[in-house]
Amino acid sequence: MKIISKLMIFCCLSFSIVALAQDAMQNDSSKTQSDHTGKLLSVTGKISNDGKTFTSDADGKSWTIVNPEAVKAHIGHHVTLKAHVNPEKMEINVISLKMVSAE
Repeated sequence: MKIISKLMIFCCLSFSIVALAQDAMQNDSSKTQSDHTGKLLSVTGKISNDGKTFTSDADGKSWTIVNPEAVKAHIGHHVTLKAHVNPEKMEINVISLKMVSAE
C-alpha cells in the first residue's frame, strides 16, 4: 500500500512539473511573437559601429536594433533592412538585410 501511495504522489508531482514547464514555454513563445509586432517595412540606412542602432537615410532617426546578432556581419555598413518597426519604442527587429551598392 505504501508503494502505491508513493507512486501516486510521484506521478502527481511529475505531471505538475510538466504542466509548469509547458506554461513557461508558452510564455517565452508569446514574448518572441510580441517582439515581431509592428509594421514590416523596408528601410535604408546605416548600422552603427557597435551594431546596436540603425540610422535611417529617410529621416535621420536612430532606432534600437532588438536583435543585433542579425546584423553583426554588417556593422558600420549601409544596408536596406526588412524589419518589424515599433515606433513607440523606436525599436526595429531585423528580419533580413542586404548591402546597398556604393554608387
